[in-house]
Amino acid sequence: CILGTHHEKGAQTFWSVVNRLPLSGNAVLCWKFCHVFHKLLRDGHSNVLKDSLRYKNELSDMSRMWGHLSEGYGQLCSIYLKLLRTKMEFHTKNPRFPGNLQMSDRQLDEAGENDVNNFFQLTVEMFDYLECELNLFQTVFSSLDMSRSVSVTAAGQCRLAPLIQVILDCSHLYDYTVKLLFKLHSCLPADTLQGHRDRFLEQFRKLKDLFYRSSNLQYFKRLIQIPQLPENPPNFLRASALSEHISPVVVIPAEASSPDSEPITDLVEMDTAAQSLFDNKFDDIFGSSFSSDPFNFSSQNGMKKDDKDRLIEQLYGEIAALKEELENFKAESARGAVQLRGRASELEAELAEQRHLKQQAQDESEFLRTELEELKKQREDTEKAQRSLTEIERRAQANEQRYSKLKEKYSELVQSHADLLRKNAEVTKQVTVARQAQGDVEREKKELEDSFQRVSEQAQRKSQEQAEVLDTLKRELAASRQELQVLQGTLESSTQVGAEQCTRIAGLEQERDSLSRAAERHGEEMAALQAELQQLRDTLTHEQESRKVELETLQTQLRDKECGERALQQRLAEEQLALLQGTAREAERMVQDALSRMEDPAHIGCTGSADCLLSRALAASECVERLRDAHSKYLSSHSAVGSLLPCLALFAHLVSDTLMQGSATSHLAPMEPADRLLETCKQCGSEAVSYLSALQDPGRVEGADCSLVMTCLGRISAIGEELRPRGLDVKQEELGDLVDKEMAATAAAIETAAARIEEMLSKARAGDTGVKLEVNERILGSCTGLMQAIHVLVLASKDLQREIVESGRGAASPKEFYAKNSRWTEGLISASKAVGWGATVMVDAADLVVQGKGTFEELMVCSREIAASTAQLVAASKVKADKDSANLCKLQQASRGVNQATAGVVASTKAGKSQVEEKDSMDFSSMTLTQIKRQEMDSQVRVLELENQLQKERQKLGELRKKHYELAGVAEGWEENGEW
Repeated sequence: CILGTHHEKGAQTFWSVVNRLPLSGNAVLCWKFCHVFHKLLRDGHSNVLKDSLRYKNELSDMSRMWGHLSEGYGQLCSIYLKLLRTKMEFHTKNPRFPGNLQMSDRQLDEAGENDVNNFFQLTVEMFDYLECELNLFQTVFSSLDMSRSVSVTAAGQCRLAPLIQVILDCSHLYDYTVKLLFKLHSCLPADTLQGHRDRFLEQFRKLKDLFYRSSNLQYFKRLIQIPQLPENPPNFLRASALSEHISPVVVIPAEASSPDSEPITDLVEMDTAAQSLFDNKFDDIFGSSFSSDPFNFSSQNGMKKDDKDRLIEQLYGEIAALKEELENFKAESARGAVQLRGRASELEAELAEQRHLKQQAQDESEFLRTELEELKKQREDTEKAQRSLTEIERRAQANEQRYSKLKEKYSELVQSHADLLRKNAEVTKQVTVARQAQGDVEREKKELEDSFQRVSEQAQRKSQEQAEVLDTLKRELAASRQELQVLQGTLESSTQVGAEQCTRIAGLEQERDSLSRAAERHGEEMAALQAELQQLRDTLTHEQESRKVELETLQTQLRDKECGERALQQRLAEEQLALLQGTAREAERMVQDALSRMEDPAHIGCTGSADCLLSRALAASECVERLRDAHSKYLSSHSAVGSLLPCLALFAHLVSDTLMQGSATSHLAPMEPADRLLETCKQCGSEAVSYLSALQDPGRVEGADCSLVMTCLGRISAIGEELRPRGLDVKQEELGDLVDKEMAATAAAIETAAARIEEMLSKARAGDTGVKLEVNERILGSCTGLMQAIHVLVLASKDLQREIVESGRGAASPKEFYAKNSRWTEGLISASKAVGWGATVMVDAADLVVQGKGTFEELMVCSREIAASTAQLVAASKVKADKDSANLCKLQQASRGVNQATAGVVASTKAGKSQVEEKDSMDFSSMTLTQIKRQEMDSQVRVLELENQLQKERQKLGELRKKHYELAGVAEGWEENGEW
């Protein structure tokens, strides 16, 4: 078969023959097929794998079929077929590996393409491959009876024969796994490869035990030399342990019946056959008697034997003995030749092993040389990295010192900013005081100018008065002179008159002198006032100049402080923006980490509940609202960045938590909701990342909007609500309390409805008249009667319920009875809820009818709904009641009373409706024939529309009832054929 695959460069002929074999009906035949196919995959042409891939599914089906047999070759065939399928898949994924798995270290490195991820995956695949090999190994040994020498029997050898191929595969897989693990430990941390080490240790122990057990079997000793693994597994945490690793080499010596030994045996047999053939031909020619004793002439001539004859016979005996000895010598030489050829084969195998070890040593030396060069490069890189690390540390220390200095400078700037603000306030206060002082000076100046004006006016008035007095004096003096002249003229005539005149003149001169002194005094006062006024003007001018200089100085300081304050504010804004960008960047990294962990295969085993998802989504939604408010505050004033940063950190944490919880919840959800939940979570993460990216860009901060994140969280909450388990809101321990609460709530709702009806009746009597009052009184009266009947029914249901609990609970408490009969309890709760709801809806409908806003049909539907709800309550109450119970009779009577009251409500409603419709009858007296025809056609159209609408409403009513029953069944936990 192997030569045929190389001859035709494929396995088409092989599979065409195999397809005609009854492999599914004969387990031993299937076992031998697996052995042959395993050899073809190892030693056949490379196209055998390609031609066999199309039959992989058939091998899987055959493996499952034989796996159903627990005895004989069934399990062996199933496991062997799985191994062959695994081998085909391995070589398909890794086409660089030949079928016999013989590769050099360089080829092994090329198979991984020097990528640590490829080496990691290749190691896992080799573990799986070796696991299948070991499984077949253990299954074959467990199927044999090791207490007997099974390896020398035909049945035992039939099962042990395929293990030679398994041993060859396992030796190579073990060697490659060790080398790959050392390579992985040189690239990855030890904690990451803990699972690889544990799995290798387990397979190492199994393989060592199986090799040891196989080497002790007589069957394997003459066919294969099985290597022994070291006592302890390799220490992968120590890189130098790779040099201590010795690759296990399997040696196949020459067999006793090998082709090398067959020619010698054939030659001996050919010599024997040739001798016998020669003897037969001699006998045919000369006769048998002559051939048996060719020199027996005495018998032919009738003569007796003499000494020569005896000598001849003795010589013939010696010749026969020599021939026998020669034949023994030839047999011994043949056996010796066989042994020598076996020894030569062993020596050739040892030589091949030594060559392999030499090649391996050369490869190892080359590998070590390469590794030494890499180590030198790594050492140089390490030194460079150390120098760069030292430089980085020095720069880090310098940066840290610079940062501390900047921090101190920033603190000083903040302190100086605060001092400047305080000084600014003081300067502003001083400017205000200066301005007030300037105003006071201006007011004083104005007052001085006013006083100077007044003094000037007074001086002018005094000067005018003095001038007038002087003029008067001058006139008087002139008159006096005239009079003096007259007196001098008349002096002579009258001395007495002269003496009086002289006295008068003397008095006038004195008065003139006093007036002159007064005028001089006024002049001096006026000069003093002018000097004082000039001094005040000089003082005012000097003060104005000093105030102006001081004001300019203060304004210059104020401008400098404003510039410094603007610079500080700009620097503060830049630092706040940098802080915001850093926080947003960390938040974005957190959300990105959550999105990547959702795709991590290690996260598939995590599960979560819908309730936890809803709580996380609610917290995240609240955080988004706070984040939106903080963002708006930050846009209005950048000083509010302190409230935005905590919201960003909490936002990233809650959104990441929601995404991880959503992913965990989807692992337990049905396929469609799980896909929608995962898609929504990914969209939410993408929107959150977009929002955080916008916050990092100064040009997009104002346009950043988190409403899309809010929308995604709402959709996640909606899907979480769909995934919540229904019918589990109330614990069984709380059913008893819930029954009492619902019955009390129903009674309270009925009492409230009755009170509202009485109130509506009193309002109708006060505000309505005529037919409307009559109709409203009749309807409200029937509603009052219905409420009273329902109240009686609820009381009777309570009494019957109490009797049922007392008679059925025994020594248990009422809560335990309700919990034990949870279905019956849920029926009571549902019925009581329906009664209370129906009473409330009917009162609302009656209120609308009385107000003229409702319809009579709605009131009739509500009354019928109440009748149905009370019937449900009666049925739920009497399902566990005794047939002869007095309370049951009361309940049935109350139920009939409710039905009668319902009929009364319907009858009063119909009567009121007909009465109102009679009042609103049409007037045809003023209509023409054409108008009546037009109205008739409109009525027909309206009738058709209403009939179509009626049909649609009936269909809708049926669908609503069907959906109501389904939802009620889900909410109450009904089963398909369950009963209360």
